[in-house]
Amino acid sequence: MTAIATAPATTAVAGVREMTYVEAGRAGLDEEMARDSSIFVVGQGIGARGGNFNTTLGLFEKYGPARLRDVPITERGFVGMCTGAAATGSRPVVDFMFVDFILDAVGELINQAAKLRYMTHGRVTVPLVLRGCFGLGGAAATHHSGSYYSLLAHLPGFVVALPSTPADAKGLLKSAIRCDDPVIVLEHKGLLNARGPVSEDPGLLVPFGVASVRRQLAGAGRGVTVVALANMVAKVLAAAERLAHEGIDVEVIDPRTIAPLDLGTIAESVRRTGHLLIVDEDYAPFGVGAEIAAAVGAEAFDHLDAPIRRLNAPFTHVPYSPPLEAAVAISADQIDGAIRGVLRG
Repeated sequence: MTAIATAPATTAVAGVREMTYVEAGRAGLDEEMARDSSIFVVGQGIGARGGNFNTTLGLFEKYGPARLRDVPITERGFVGMCTGAAATGSRPVVDFMFVDFILDAVGELINQAAKLRYMTHGRVTVPLVLRGCFGLGGAAATHHSGSYYSLLAHLPGFVVALPSTPADAKGLLKSAIRCDDPVIVLEHKGLLNARGPVSEDPGLLVPFGVASVRRQLAGAGRGVTVVALANMVAKVLAAAERLAHEGIDVEVIDPRTIAPLDLGTIAESVRRTGHLLIVDEDYAPFGVGAEIAAAVGAEAFDHLDAPIRRLNAPFTHVPYSPPLEAAVAISADQIDGAIRGVLRG
């Protein structure tokens, strides 16, 4: 499926409305709950209060407490409960607020949710969605700023989605709810108020394993492929516009899901440019960038004109202090410098 355009809407388009990232995800959830009565949501404060990030605002009044269930801080308990519910005919959505709290339920996730379909030879499906915020920003400190998607993508049985635009926040969440396997949808908290055009077509889904080329080569100057994840997509697109004035042509690839990962689109781009940079706010060691680099090295080595490079946040815990947090975040200057560095070889 072709990616929904990410350029700001300048004229009214039938069936398309500008929304924030949160509004788009909430619209997708609302559409799916209206379509399928087996869908229910659990989490802390997701009932009458509408969630810490307004992810369910207004839905409690529409669907009631049976389908928007506030739960105590018992992550392993309600993930286990929802795994059982998914295996017996329901489609639960677990709203974690912060992905860090998934770690309290890791036994249920890895040994139950991810393995149950395999262990029953496909007789039991687990249509379970787990969504939560992640990443740097807001002085949320180290217990509320983790990423963990490289860990989750390492495990067979999970789909892992990282929507970077409001359109994908809606389309990927809808695909997740309709999927018969457990899906983890991670929403960077720096994107929650980002605005963009979103289709109001309730049947429009964003498929898993299909990357989006957010910016194509202009065809002139020196070319480089940059794979950017989540909130890094917008930052890399801004860098590409700046560097175009220097004759540096940047093609920007947004994987959208990392499990499954669309390596074909990335390798095809590298064959055109001869250069690859991966920009990822998560840590470098054993990360998604290492997997992409190894795969591209195997698939497109003869087309590379320089070593593959990665740009990641420092391998350290996230500080609470806003100035210290800003110091470990990836800056615009770092992105510009990394792109220039790839081209220098």
